[in-house]
Amino acid sequence: MSPLSNLAVRDIETVLHPYTNLATHRDTGPMVLERGQGIYVYDSSGKEYIEGMAGLWCTALGYGNEELVEAAASQMRRLSFSHLFAGKSHDPGIELAEKLKAIAPNEASKVFFVNSGSEANDTQIKLVWYYNNALGRPNKKKIIARTRGYHGVTVAAASLTGLPANHTDFDLPIANILHTDCPHPYRGMEAGESEEDFASRMAASLDELIQREGPDTVAAFIAEPVMGAGGVIIPPKTYYEKIKAVLDKHDVLFIDDEVICGFGRLGTMFGAEAMGMKPHTVSVAKALSSAYLPIGAVIIDDPMYQATVDESRKIGTFGHGYTYSGHPVAAAVAVKTLEIYERDDIVGQVNSVSPTFKKRLDAIGEHPLTGQARGLGLIGALELVADKATKRPFDSKKGVGARVAAFAEEEGLILRAMAGDIVALCPPLVISESEVDEMFDRLGRALDRAEAWVGSENLRAA
Repeated sequence: MSPLSNLAVRDIETVLHPYTNLATHRDTGPMVLERGQGIYVYDSSGKEYIEGMAGLWCTALGYGNEELVEAAASQMRRLSFSHLFAGKSHDPGIELAEKLKAIAPNEASKVFFVNSGSEANDTQIKLVWYYNNALGRPNKKKIIARTRGYHGVTVAAASLTGLPANHTDFDLPIANILHTDCPHPYRGMEAGESEEDFASRMAASLDELIQREGPDTVAAFIAEPVMGAGGVIIPPKTYYEKIKAVLDKHDVLFIDDEVICGFGRLGTMFGAEAMGMKPHTVSVAKALSSAYLPIGAVIIDDPMYQATVDESRKIGTFGHGYTYSGHPVAAAVAVKTLEIYERDDIVGQVNSVSPTFKKRLDAIGEHPLTGQARGLGLIGALELVADKATKRPFDSKKGVGARVAAFAEEEGLILRAMAGDIVALCPPLVISESEVDEMFDRLGRALDRAEAWVGSENLRAA
């Protein structure tokens, strides 16, 4: 192992890293990135990487977009900060709310600004509880998420998240948060079962859960159109149609978490449009500003807005908000981002390169390590298995997915290894067809190296 650089040592001594094995990190140190341009980033030694995860599913317009830089600088010179408390407002916040309301996949009434997807989904929980209190339904408070779903890491949002590492030893989930089945066809479908039958079984399971808990206690259901951090899981055909029927039957709100899927990722402006979802409220963040500045939003319908008005009459205020809600600089960058999406037809761009992405993804699905390759638009994943025929996974302690990610970095590609030996790809939406090919060439070399390592370590032994 080469000696750690001064930057790496300083990092180890000062920075607490999220989603990192903190013990191992003390030995290996960080990858220190210094600059980025387009789909590429460069580390402190000058090495180039394709940013195959668009950062964290978010840098949709890639790196070094001067229009976004100028939007931030111009707004910072004009009004560097103002808040939205006590009826204050500013042009960028108003314009951004108008733009979001015009394109939202729900019957949008108002937009509430936050700083991240976690804050958006935390706010969703509070609004659902507030809404039902306003309607005189104090017992209708339970919110159902899904196992393997990801909705953030604040105390309440992490409770919605259905991944063990986000709960273990954090004393989560909190009360009133429930989880239903993950609609994962590769792992969940029974022999001879069609996608539609699997969807029906998932909807029936949700119905049973609501009836068991009592419909008068269940307030909302939250879902990502396509699950991101849980493994890029694409629900079966007719799933959301059948889920919505169950929710309507029991007067349960439908929350659409668009934090990853929103703004073109699936080949539609919102994931709800690609997946046939009909939500009441929507969470957005990440690509809202192409991740150039932190900003997110909750888009609510009129019944929920009227409930907040009624509560304000009763209480005297709407007692929720963040110092940086709708920060004018972040809002200005988000406005410019949405303008670029429309002007440059980012949805059309995704649909023009996604066939090449899908072709290469399907081809790499034939690799000996790959049990399934799945994807939609410009998001995809490989689920790595010890036995393709039986879908038998590797021993999780062997870290096969993490080893693939490490080999990929050596080959100049950043991707993400997730629980279950799943590796994900989610490149910037501005990627070209030739860059898609180069990304998969680098991934293929990493998989070949991982396959040789698996053989040398005899990791396929049952």
